[in-house]
Amino acid sequence: MSVFYDLLKEVPMPKMVKVRQKFQRPSIPLDDIPQTIDDILGLDDISDTIQPGKRIAITVGSRGIRNIAFITREIVRVLKEKGALPFIIPAMGSHGGGIAENQQKIIEDFGVTEAYCGCPIKSTMDTVEIGKTPEGHSVVIDRYAAEADGIVVVGRVKPHTAFRGEYESGIMKMMTIGLGKREGANACHAAGWKHMRRLIPLFGNTIIKHAKILFAVAIVENAFDETCILEAIPKDRIAEREPELLDQAKQLMARIWIEDTDVLVVDKIGKNISGDGMDPNITGTFATPYASGGLKWQKVAVLDVTDESHGVIIGAGMAHATTQRLFDKADLEASYINALTSTVFDVVRIPMILKSDRDAIAACIRASNEIDIRKPRVIRISDSLHMEYIYISEALMDEASKHANLEIVGDLQEMPFDANGNLW
Repeated sequence: MSVFYDLLKEVPMPKMVKVRQKFQRPSIPLDDIPQTIDDILGLDDISDTIQPGKRIAITVGSRGIRNIAFITREIVRVLKEKGALPFIIPAMGSHGGGIAENQQKIIEDFGVTEAYCGCPIKSTMDTVEIGKTPEGHSVVIDRYAAEADGIVVVGRVKPHTAFRGEYESGIMKMMTIGLGKREGANACHAAGWKHMRRLIPLFGNTIIKHAKILFAVAIVENAFDETCILEAIPKDRIAEREPELLDQAKQLMARIWIEDTDVLVVDKIGKNISGDGMDPNITGTFATPYASGGLKWQKVAVLDVTDESHGVIIGAGMAHATTQRLFDKADLEASYINALTSTVFDVVRIPMILKSDRDAIAACIRASNEIDIRKPRVIRISDSLHMEYIYISEALMDEASKHANLEIVGDLQEMPFDANGNLW
C-alpha cells in the first residue's frame, strides 16, 4: 500500500483537445538549398576567399538544426568545386562530455558523416591560443581550425536561452564557445551569465581579428523548424549583420499563444532540441535571471529525454516532476560536465521522480495552488521544437477559441494512458 500513490490516483485527469497554432512560414524548400548555397557562396566577396588547394575547416555544432547535414554537404561540394580541401570540425564547447570522439558522434547522429558530406571530420579537444581580448583574456580555438588555411563558421541564429544581448545564439557564439572548445566555453561561463552579452562579442571579435575566418553561413529557422534564411556573411560584416538576423529570428520563432497555465507537460527534452533541453523562450523554464519570456505556469512535468541526447538530461532540473523512465536513461556525469561548464546547476537537479506519466502530471496538478482540481489549465507539448500542434485541457478551450492564432482541430478526449499509466 502506498499513501503517496493513492493520493495521486485521486487526482482526476482533465480531458484534452488538439489545437493548431498558426505562425508565419517563409521557408527554403529542400530542393532549392543546393542552388541557394551556390548563389550565396558565389558572391564575389565570398567566392574570392575560397582558394584552390587551401585546407578549410567547416564548423558543425551540437544543436538539432534542420537540414544541417544537407547544408554542410552542399557547402563542402562548392568548396571542392572551387579546388579547396574542406574538412568538418565539431564545434560545441564541452558537449559530449568534453570528449572528442563523443563530439564527432553527436554530429554523425545528425547525419554529418564523412561518407555523406564527402570530406574528413577532424575532432579534437586540443586548442591553440590565437590572441587576447582587449581586456586581456586568452582566446583559444580548436587546433585543427587554427592549423587550417581558412575557417567557415556555420551556425543558426536564434534567441539564447539564458541571456539577452546584441548577439545571442549564432555566429559570434559559435566562434567563442563552439570553436573555443571546453576552454573557450569555460572562459566565458566562469564569468557568469550576466557578463555573457559582453563577452560573446569581445571574444568573437578577437577571433575575427586573429583567426583565419573566411566567412560565415548563417541559418535562420521558422516556427516549424524549417530553414528559411541561408546567408553567407563576409568576415568583416559578421559583427554588423548578425544582430539584424537575430531580430528576424525572434519574429519568426515559435511560441505558445496562450500566455499562462497551471501545468505544462513536456513529452521530451533533449540537447538536440535546445541547449537547455527545452527552449525556455517557449516554455518559460529559464535557468538564469538574465532572460525572460515564454509561458507562465505553476508546475512543469517532463516525461522523457530524446535518444539523441545520449543521457544528457539538461532541462530536467527545471521541471517539478519527471518519470523513472527519464531517470533510468540519465548519464549523470555527462550531464554534470555540461552543467559545470555552463556554471548553471539548476538544469540538472533531479525533480520528483515518479513511476509513470500519469503520476508526474497528477503530482503537478495536485500541487498547483488556487485551482479547480477538476478543471485544471493544462498544456501538453511534444517538445519545444514542434509547436504547430499542442494539446490543451478543457478549461482553456474558451480562450483558445477566441484567439486568432489558435484553431481547435480535434475532439475533447481523455488523455491516452496505457496500462502502465504512460502516454502513447
